[in-house]
Amino acid sequence: MRDIKNKIKRSQIYQKLKKEKTTNEIKERKARRKQEELQPELKEQRLKQNQQKTLETLREVDETIVQGDEEVEEAEDEFDGYFKNGVEPKILITTSRRCPGPVYEFVDEFVSIFPNAEFVKRSSQFEIKKIIEIANSRNYTGNLNLIPDLIIVNHDKKMPNAVTIVHLPEGPTAHFKLSSIKLNNNIRGHGKLQDYKPELILNNFTTRLGHTIGKMFSSLFPQQPDFKGRQAVTIHNQRDFIFFRRHRYVFRNGEKVDIQEIGPRFTLKLRWLQNGLFDTKYGVFEWVHKPELDTSRRKFHL
Repeated sequence: MRDIKNKIKRSQIYQKLKKEKTTNEIKERKARRKQEELQPELKEQRLKQNQQKTLETLREVDETIVQGDEEVEEAEDEFDGYFKNGVEPKILITTSRRCPGPVYEFVDEFVSIFPNAEFVKRSSQFEIKKIIEIANSRNYTGNLNLIPDLIIVNHDKKMPNAVTIVHLPEGPTAHFKLSSIKLNNNIRGHGKLQDYKPELILNNFTTRLGHTIGKMFSSLFPQQPDFKGRQAVTIHNQRDFIFFRRHRYVFRNGEKVDIQEIGPRFTLKLRWLQNGLFDTKYGVFEWVHKPELDTSRRKFHL
């Protein structure tokens, strides 16, 4: 090709060779498809060899991975009262002290995610421990029909930057970094905020730590969704970043199904998990994120 000095001639030859290559690839693909129909094991072998290499597929072996382990999935923990008794969750949502306007805008949509959620504006005189005591004393606990959770939305530089989830009455407590927030009105082609019990989709929580975090998220939603509302909440873990999305199904002419996103959209990253109720001074931490844990890009904890 380099020996051809005429640019037009060189381009014509290049296009001809390219067309021949594409034609040969199509012929090879058809021949391979016919052969794989007769011998299905050849297709399985080809797909196994052609597996795309990503950070997830090259993930380092973790002894805490429990995906598919029935013994771990059926083990008793702090969430048994919710899953075994089939109760409706009740959630109290508040903020950090002296919040600016953007935090309340986020909380207004954040409350709509969870059925039976109640927002209470936080007074400057109430510590988190005091709020937990009040929640326990005001019949948020002790009622078999209600298993409560407390969620605190924190802020920094006038924007929400963290979420703390406290499972009452005895814990655990998880603290997440909050980022990549996009409210409903800023999402192109967004749907309307409506009060339905959504279907919950949890993805890729495979380790013991991830299993606990997944059950904590599950305990925030009713076990019996309103399928007529056609809403689905997806909590997807990828490389220890937890992506939250909410959609609704849109049926078109009874033949096609599309999805329409409903905000808010945001990303969480676990910073620490504590056994028991919130106590950063004397509490027992089950897991804490530290810089030395990020030595390898192929090492994931959830």
